[in-house]
Amino acid sequence: MTVMPFTPAWWLPGAHAQTLGARLMRSPRGVQLRRERLELADGDFIDLDWATHRASHDVGDSTPVVVVLHGLEGSARSKYALEAYRQLLLRGVQPVGFNFRSCSGELNRKPRLYHSGETGDLELVLRHLRQHRQAPLGAIGFSLGGNVLLKYLGEHASDATKPVPDAAVAISVPFDLAAGADHIERGMSKVYRWYLLRKLKRKVAGKRHLLNGRLDIERALRSRSFRAFDDAGTAPLHGFPDAADYYARSSSNQFLAAIRVPTLLIQAEDDPFLPAACIPRSSAESNPAITTRFVRRGGHVGFVAGSPWDPQYWAEASAAEFVTAQLHRSKR
Repeated sequence: MTVMPFTPAWWLPGAHAQTLGARLMRSPRGVQLRRERLELADGDFIDLDWATHRASHDVGDSTPVVVVLHGLEGSARSKYALEAYRQLLLRGVQPVGFNFRSCSGELNRKPRLYHSGETGDLELVLRHLRQHRQAPLGAIGFSLGGNVLLKYLGEHASDATKPVPDAAVAISVPFDLAAGADHIERGMSKVYRWYLLRKLKRKVAGKRHLLNGRLDIERALRSRSFRAFDDAGTAPLHGFPDAADYYARSSSNQFLAAIRVPTLLIQAEDDPFLPAACIPRSSAESNPAITTRFVRRGGHVGFVAGSPWDPQYWAEASAAEFVTAQLHRSKR
């Protein structure tokens, strides 16, 4: 299908203006959320947030459903997720936000958290949705959530026992985690690293009683880069020998060739979280299941168009348009 072209807002010049402008201007209003808690076999939980317009009622069980995966230290209530819900609801699709463990406003019960390559929880959520909704199922992933989604699609492309969405969109993906961890150490991008690391460290501190003996807590709390934090915390907590192994095994670029689900990739060359040279053009564009919209400007989960008095959020609108068209096609 055709995805509308992107014309960056003239009044938000540059990657950081797009990234931060979108974050500040998106509205949190107009969407009603209903929480569903999934109790898991391991004793932990996952929280889902079902979205509706404030003036509307829940849709029927046959309405297409799209699960939205948030980015690093975001949540299903992040403003880019809310904008995605709005766009999906306008097209008659039921959105549901998937909160990664400890991202729903409450720390999870078990030592483990979430990471860029953790696809097991996504499988649980997709299986739950398949079992309880007799409807086409799509997925939209932002940033880390996009990496998780693409990795899952590639891992299970030929496994009929796994629940796979009928269509997918991934936005501002850190396709190469090692390159992204190094790129964010440059220039103004350090501001994003500082902000996200601070939030990650708060969770480690809050779960200290569960993490003692599983990782070097003090080293993780002293870390000043993603690579250092992942080496001290993420890797040992989730079964990787070090950050390098975690990055190598979890980066989604190596899974793109195997994807068989209609998938849209939206990425800006000026993304402050990933060097343009690491956008996997060849493997993406050689796969007929994948549609690419690689644009020169747009920042990280930015992609603001329109005027200052009427900003338009191109990535969310394009994602909703693509996935809705694909789901209606699969419903025939």
